[in-house]
Amino acid sequence: MASARLLSVTVPVAVVLLLSSCAGAPDADSGAADEAASSADYPVRVASCGVTSTLDGPPKRAVTMNQGATEVALALGVENQLAGTAYLDDSVPKRWRDAYESVPVLAEEYPDHETVLEARPDLVYASYVSAFDDEAAGDRGTLHEYGAGTYVSPYGCGDGAAPKEVTFDVVWREIREVAEVFGVPERARKIRERQRERLAQLRKERAGEGLEAFWFDSGTKTAFAGAGEGGPQLVLDAVGATNVFADVEGGWADVSWEDVVAADPDVIVLADAEWSTAEDKIERLKSDEALSKLRAVREERFVTVAYSESTPGVRLVDGARSVAEQLGALDLPR
Repeated sequence: MASARLLSVTVPVAVVLLLSSCAGAPDADSGAADEAASSADYPVRVASCGVTSTLDGPPKRAVTMNQGATEVALALGVENQLAGTAYLDDSVPKRWRDAYESVPVLAEEYPDHETVLEARPDLVYASYVSAFDDEAAGDRGTLHEYGAGTYVSPYGCGDGAAPKEVTFDVVWREIREVAEVFGVPERARKIRERQRERLAQLRKERAGEGLEAFWFDSGTKTAFAGAGEGGPQLVLDAVGATNVFADVEGGWADVSWEDVVAADPDVIVLADAEWSTAEDKIERLKSDEALSKLRAVREERFVTVAYSESTPGVRLVDGARSVAEQLGALDLPR
């Protein structure tokens, strides 16, 4: 993902529309209609990727860019505070489907600057800083001038700006900060508690112990692999497996096919997205003369995980559970 300009600005966000009434998503507490107005202290000041926004009240016309950001908002039950969403990688889980469908979709991928402004947002929240490229939502400083705060996932900053700390605490920090912005901090705490319990169980089971894994995201001329500073690394750590490209900087990185062959992993994890399916990647591996000789390819030691469960966000623990279950079902050497 391309990086945005790193600047330090603090802007008030005007809140001009009334909050509509709507039921919360299943992961949220839906009892108090006025929670957003009463459970957080404003103004709320939030920094991400070197940019700071100050919100004078809870967003009422937020726009989410990328599936990870959208699903954090849905898990927090704030779909009634969204004016639009954009850019899915795969399908939204059934538990949030109705909430998702209640929000306008601004574009299949990134909407342009004019489309974003037409939604009259008071917040633009994205998983990747590329959402603020000139051909997408536009520069964050410019959006601030129009009265819209901005927020980017910590692992989506790009250009080495992501946290070097590769832990679920960073993932939960994003959920906490977004919940504070929307005025529902207690919901983030409950999500974290549930996920910590599930993660502790995965770490106890260690379904991937003794296994070396290659996380294949996409790519043909080179392999876009899960590297040592993002979602894939967190998932593999959670299940006790070793990432063969853990020493490569960034969350994802281009690596040569020669390096993949040299690593000869025990298992290959395939990210399944609409724009790069697991099936397509398996065909690529099997059809290449050198790659087809990998042990994992010959013996079909493949694990498939939804792309939306491989990126830092509210579903990353789901991805770890899925990987653990599939590893447990494979007949693998330890």
